[in-house]
Amino acid sequence: MPFNKTNLINLVQLAVQHGASDIHIRSGEVPCLRIRGDLVPVKTNPLSAEDMKEVSKIILHKKEVLENLGSLTEYDGGFAIPGLCRIRFNFFRFNRKIGLILRIVKESIPTLESLGLPKVLMHIAQQQRGLVLVTGATGSGKSTTLAGMIDYINTNRACHIITVEDPVEYLHPQKTARVSQREIGKDTKDFASALRGALRQDPDVILIGEMRDIETVQIALKAAETGHIVFSTIHTTDAITSIGRLISMFPPEEQTEVRKRLAENLYATISQRMLKNADGTGVVIAQEIMVTSPGIKECIKGEESISRIPQIIREGRGKGGNGSQSFDQNIMELYESGSITKETALSAVSSQSDFMQSLIVN
Repeated sequence: MPFNKTNLINLVQLAVQHGASDIHIRSGEVPCLRIRGDLVPVKTNPLSAEDMKEVSKIILHKKEVLENLGSLTEYDGGFAIPGLCRIRFNFFRFNRKIGLILRIVKESIPTLESLGLPKVLMHIAQQQRGLVLVTGATGSGKSTTLAGMIDYINTNRACHIITVEDPVEYLHPQKTARVSQREIGKDTKDFASALRGALRQDPDVILIGEMRDIETVQIALKAAETGHIVFSTIHTTDAITSIGRLISMFPPEEQTEVRKRLAENLYATISQRMLKNADGTGVVIAQEIMVTSPGIKECIKGEESISRIPQIIREGRGKGGNGSQSFDQNIMELYESGSITKETALSAVSSQSDFMQSLIVN
């Protein structure tokens, strides 16, 4: 019997029970669950090409999409299984076969406290103007961190929060704030249209699902310049690569001006990685946090070498600092608290010799 809706729900339930972050479903293979960073096969029969067509019909469901299923090569979307979770999915083809990746999004909104993230993130969330970027590789928890920050604002500030997402992941209830969540394709045509409209919708806080192009960056900077706090994500590894990526989106003749605007409006970058926890039963988040200081502004403008940024970030840690921290500083903290093993720490730090020397000195 072909794969049906009950099979899909059972598979998602299994994934949720085992704490999986993603489900991989591909023609000719058994489904796999992404559990604590590893792909784990499900003990079942491989899915046939007919099974994949049926599960695609269940997930894609839109008439205009299904009518073109035979020629569809890739598609993003989302749906909910009431009482269980929300799903963000990507449909794609490989070797003339169908593949689906389902990202599991819990229905409950995570808090910054429950995520165990640094308290400086609460301070960052309290800002009322500027640009805040959460960066990292796919699957590093960027959306979850942003959801925690938006929830903090929603709980503590009477304001208007507008989110523009593709698709909407976490559904935020109305708390102290009023939240307007807009999904590309359902509520608005594209990011640029939604953001131009957002500036006329009396926002205080704007969340942009991803910095994808020049126009999105331009509007985000304009919103920050006109007294809004803007949150977004970018697929970069740290503060330096994030700044470089934004500047490089623009033609050379515009980059000097972009550097100035970015220096004045970039409030913070939060870059993160997932690491296995000490007992191997879950993951912890390691973060580099850069809160923009006068020294950082000089580096962004090009008045000082951008290579100085890591040093400035390290100097922002501790008493009298601005809450900045390097990956290595946070990894050392995670190791000393027993959250990760020495082996995990050594594999994640930028300099193993510096890490070992710090252990000796401490």
